[in-house]
Amino acid sequence: MTDATVPPLAASTRTRPAEPYDAILLAGFGGPEGQDDVIPYLRNVTRGRGIPDERLEEVAHHYRHFGGVSPINDQNRALKTALEAEIARRGLDLPVYWGNRFWAPYFRDALIEAHADGHRVVLAVATTAFSSYSGCRAYREDIASALIEAGLADDLRVDKVRQYFDHPGFVEPNIDAVRAGLRALAADGHGSKAFVMFSTHSIPTAAADVSGPRELLPDGTPVEVGHEGAWHEGGGWYAHQQRTVAALVMEAVADEFPSVPWSLVYQSRSGAPSVPWLEPDVNDAIRALPDDVSGLVISPIGFVSDHMEVQWDLDTEAVETCAERGLPVVRAATVGVDPRFVSGLVDLIEERHSGRAREALSPLGPWQDVCPSTCCLGRAAKPVIAAAD
Repeated sequence: MTDATVPPLAASTRTRPAEPYDAILLAGFGGPEGQDDVIPYLRNVTRGRGIPDERLEEVAHHYRHFGGVSPINDQNRALKTALEAEIARRGLDLPVYWGNRFWAPYFRDALIEAHADGHRVVLAVATTAFSSYSGCRAYREDIASALIEAGLADDLRVDKVRQYFDHPGFVEPNIDAVRAGLRALAADGHGSKAFVMFSTHSIPTAAADVSGPRELLPDGTPVEVGHEGAWHEGGGWYAHQQRTVAALVMEAVADEFPSVPWSLVYQSRSGAPSVPWLEPDVNDAIRALPDDVSGLVISPIGFVSDHMEVQWDLDTEAVETCAERGLPVVRAATVGVDPRFVSGLVDLIEERHSGRAREALSPLGPWQDVCPSTCCLGRAAKPVIAAAD
């Protein structure tokens, strides 16, 4: 999908020529695998913020409710297996290693293993689709730190595939998931005035405002997000990318479900109450729905699998909020290991490995291979992989 009236974003020009890679790093977030892991894991996630264990225990009960086990690690094991099968099916000689930011196996361990196996040029695939500090730059920083800690910074190079929010492999399963949710409401007699909420992780508004690259038009003026609202408004590129995907989904289902209203909502907020985060919260948004809404579909558009934020914040808390007001609700599936998603990730690998054509379903993409140094700024300057000055 293209729009000839929209000037091309500089992001689409920040590409790298194809080159052969030795191996793939599946870069995940990580999660605890037992009750004894929960607090140490949360300490890792919040390191440097001075949060006492008493505060961490307030979040720990989400994990303890599920036996202290986050589903994310098993989901990434399944994704690794699926990637290996698709890579083999295409005849690519690319072993897949798996490492996490915050729990074993850590990036450092995965990279040491890859290096010991003789690999020197590795391509990382992160389990995040959208542009933000926590969803892209932090992965690149943590991989760079892992290389330094392992003593491999001069002997192992790691690049990262682009953000894939509008790649067909991500968008098309989400279309089918929302369509299935609307069909389920209709089959139960609740589809007459259905509503769709696309939910994503809230982040501080300050981080959202600097998400993505700073874009300029040829005359030097800032590119406007969507060429209607400035990039620094409304959640920056992080929120705009997700609104863009949500619009693609709703446009696709309109053949069967025309004129269904929708919104982008946020979940999983943490941090001090005094710090502004993106809103509205999904539960507040549910409570604010008009009385005549007959049923709700919640699509976790910001996530690629049913990890803790989905299972607790949506399947538990948001479902309870719907029950309080007697609102039928269907939670749409995440992409998980949908064959189209897995195939799309390997398409991204082949873009960089063998020059496959870059695909995107919105005027925003294909997104950049290389991020400018000012892209998705974090709290402090750190070493980072694949950054351009």
